[in-house]
Amino acid sequence: MESIYNLIPREEIKPPKQERHQSQFRSTVKNETKTNKSPNKTMGPAKVQVNPPGEYLTKRSKEPQLPEKTDFRYSDADKSRPPVPRHTEKPLMGIKSNKDFVKTNAVENIMSVPKKPAANFVDTAKGSTQPLEPSGLMPVYTKKKEFGKVPNYLQQRNSEVKRAQEEYDAYIKEYYRQGAMKHLTGTERNSILDGLKKNWQEIHHQYQGLSVVTDTPPKKARKERMEAEMKQLERDIELLEKHKTIYIAH
Repeated sequence: MESIYNLIPREEIKPPKQERHQSQFRSTVKNETKTNKSPNKTMGPAKVQVNPPGEYLTKRSKEPQLPEKTDFRYSDADKSRPPVPRHTEKPLMGIKSNKDFVKTNAVENIMSVPKKPAANFVDTAKGSTQPLEPSGLMPVYTKKKEFGKVPNYLQQRNSEVKRAQEEYDAYIKEYYRQGAMKHLTGTERNSILDGLKKNWQEIHHQYQGLSVVTDTPPKKARKERMEAEMKQLERDIELLEKHKTIYIAH
């Protein structure tokens, strides 16, 4: 039903908005996003040197620059014959020579050294030849001056090792002279080595007599102690057998 009161503007009443959901991990995610963000992702790359306004980009400036044009020349142009004379060129007339070309050619051929034939090899049944030297069939490397000689860097390294060994021997001799170290003789070394092996055999004999089942802590501790002693004796025996010269510090 129409009414004149409907023409009066009414105040619009907006319904209240519901509260938005916020995750409890929002602050953590926000901090991780800020720390892991790349510096060039949003603001572009770092500042670079910019060309002045007068050096603006022109047409075809990005195209590759070709080298300057030069006259074409064959690689074997020096070996080619001279060009045919033109029809306008006139030959020199009336030139005479007293040279005896027959005698000259005969003397040059008699005095000339015969040319050594090139070393070739035949690789087909029809007799096709190929140069022998670049083929790899000729032992070219053995003909070098350095073949069979020790390289310079190895000689230098050997001299450095020899000098270091001499310095070490001199240092040991000085300590030995001052009485700071004692050199074990062969007899003392063998006696110590025999004693270590005897101790290892005794502990090994006791180890073999242990019970198979180690169900109590004392049995387990005794087994571990004996294994540690045997390993230490094995290391000492290996050390004495490996080194012939042994020094003992006082």
